[in-house]
Amino acid sequence: MSAELRVQGLTSSDVGQGIARLSHAAMDELQLEPGDIVEITGRRRTVAKAHPGPGTDPDDVIRIDGNVRMNADVEIDDYVEVEKTEADPADSVTIALPEQVILRGAGPSLKRYLLDRPVVRGDAVHMQLLGRSFPFIVTQTTPSGPVIITEGTELVVRDEPITEEDLARDRSEIQDVTYDDVGGLERELGQVREMIELPLRHPELFRRLGIAPPKGVLLYGPPGTGKTLIAKAVANEVDANFFTVSGPEIMSKYYGESEEHLREVFDEAQQNTPSIIFIDEIDSIAPSRDDVSGDVEQRVVSQLLSLMDGLEERGDVIVIAATNRIDAVDVALRRGGRFDREIEIGAPSHDGRLEILQIHTRGMPLADDVDLEDLADRTYGFVGADLESLVKEAAMHALRRVQVDVDFEEEVVPPDVLDELFVEDEDIEAALGSIEPSAMREVFVEVPNVTYEDVGGLEEAKHELVRAVEWPLNYPEMFRKLHADAPKGVLMYGPPGTGKTLLAKAVANASNVNFISVKGPELLDKFVGESEKGVRDVFNKARQNAPTIIFFDEIDSIAPERGQSFDSQVTERVVSQLLTELDGIEELRNVFVLGATNRPDIIDRALLRPGRLDKTVYVPIPDVDARREIFEVHTRDVPLTDDVDLGELAETAEDYTGGDIEACVREASLIAMEEAIMSLDEDDVSVDMIEAHADELELAQEHFDQAFEQITPSVTQEMHEFYEDLMEDLGGLTTTDSSSETAGVQ
Repeated sequence: MSAELRVQGLTSSDVGQGIARLSHAAMDELQLEPGDIVEITGRRRTVAKAHPGPGTDPDDVIRIDGNVRMNADVEIDDYVEVEKTEADPADSVTIALPEQVILRGAGPSLKRYLLDRPVVRGDAVHMQLLGRSFPFIVTQTTPSGPVIITEGTELVVRDEPITEEDLARDRSEIQDVTYDDVGGLERELGQVREMIELPLRHPELFRRLGIAPPKGVLLYGPPGTGKTLIAKAVANEVDANFFTVSGPEIMSKYYGESEEHLREVFDEAQQNTPSIIFIDEIDSIAPSRDDVSGDVEQRVVSQLLSLMDGLEERGDVIVIAATNRIDAVDVALRRGGRFDREIEIGAPSHDGRLEILQIHTRGMPLADDVDLEDLADRTYGFVGADLESLVKEAAMHALRRVQVDVDFEEEVVPPDVLDELFVEDEDIEAALGSIEPSAMREVFVEVPNVTYEDVGGLEEAKHELVRAVEWPLNYPEMFRKLHADAPKGVLMYGPPGTGKTLLAKAVANASNVNFISVKGPELLDKFVGESEKGVRDVFNKARQNAPTIIFFDEIDSIAPERGQSFDSQVTERVVSQLLTELDGIEELRNVFVLGATNRPDIIDRALLRPGRLDKTVYVPIPDVDARREIFEVHTRDVPLTDDVDLGELAETAEDYTGGDIEACVREASLIAMEEAIMSLDEDDVSVDMIEAHADELELAQEHFDQAFEQITPSVTQEMHEFYEDLMEDLGGLTTTDSSSETAGVQ
């Protein structure tokens, strides 16, 4: 009994295990139980273990990974014949490596990788090791036919590489990039496949509709997001010839040679159709002709335009180009008939980062304490290339841990050393310290480990920030249902030290999105246009890596009231640029702006209207209850004597801000340390004595009393009244009693 099923891809967690997922209807029709062996026949025959697929799949779908698809010699959306079969335990299996791969002493590791896996002669298998895919081919099995590799199977690694005599067809060039290796880009990959696979595999559809098939796709986005990887995967999956054009290789100092190099690539592609021409960093060979003065660049652009849209029919040749500077590409290339579609390949979301991590750790022995979900949460701003580097660096750190047990004079690493080689959480942590996110390298800051629990009081402000920042991210369906736009920004203002910056840190931590911190004065530049360019760059980075929070600290320094300055009007141009970015023609999506200032009275009023910084949140001096909470935060892990009453300390600290209270606790600690240090005998100071005195350290009431004498409130009564008046003018958050507002600083 057999069934004809349509091929689809597997999820990342299933890739590399030699399994096939079938619908429940297909499992019943073929009388299959989970774990049974099925024979899959496309243009070639292979085997896999059958497991139930997701309940949402159609009945005629079989999901297999790129490795099994290659062994069956089929592509996605092809139909294969599937039937139940039996697989005997293998007595011996012989494998061979391609000529370019040499693995010494790899037998035990390969056997562990293949254990309990069904294979047939001629199958190619990929083993992931240190971020690389090592392909090998099963050249002989005993007995013949489908077999399962067990503990009792003898695995033989052949000395000579794979040759034509071993297989009916040439498998020496094994493609190692498939759709399974592209993570976090499901939507983008679907768009690329739609533009490329259909014209190459089913041109009759376009002839029936009477339209010309698409000729080109332009991929753009930050470096390392997977543009080149998508092009390679598509070329492999559609079985097309792949030609790469590199900018520096094309350019020549001799007249006419640059254009000739381009023509040669297109001519070769036309002679070997179907073909895909991939032009990486196209902005380097096809820059905007208005911005370049060199004659060579202009001629190359003209030649590329002629080749893509000339009088000669190009046939089954599709051009894919990639760039991270799309605005620098000549506009003549960006029209229909040349690059028919522009697809943005952005930085991955949390789910995308998790999928990419699963791909790169597919064949990696991970310890039980490694949590990829948590790692995906923490890798803000990381693109695919960064995550690959992170995994490789963690693996190298694990290698350094065991290299003391390796004798480099021996050709083979002992099996017991290999068995103990695991990537642990400490290896991941070490790698995180050395790998920076490339997509946001210029503006990225690590999200601080601060939560709302570290903020004393400020319940109204916290609630407003949750509504403005977290609700649009967590409940987008509700906003769409009501046709409501999410707020674009919040301005927090109040006296110094009341907790504005700390609130921004807590928001960044709680929202699990990318976080860009901008210190106002850093944007200002003496050169004309550079300050505005800095603002544009910040917002461009935020859009590319959305969802993102941009935090402007001391925003009054870059957005003062226009018409009041007597300088070169640089701040007025910066304000205009800010207004344009926040509420201009180009809509700001999934980018939230958070501002903090001590001087809201000098900020340009146009910035504070709805649609820009929608909300103004007053962060006042804490009341007695909030002061107690702040003392609790700062003495959370501090040893206190029984005579210390935090409620009494809160009463004493009237008019103190969160920053003042933090300073009081710090000063009390220094006073206690000074007493302990002065009590040491200078003639007999040892490490043990210092540790003994440190263990006895406690903060007493007298230490806080002395601290209060030295630390006085930083906000005067006049300042307090000034901010109260501002709160009424700006319409910020108010309560029936403004003194009940609270604030805290960690």
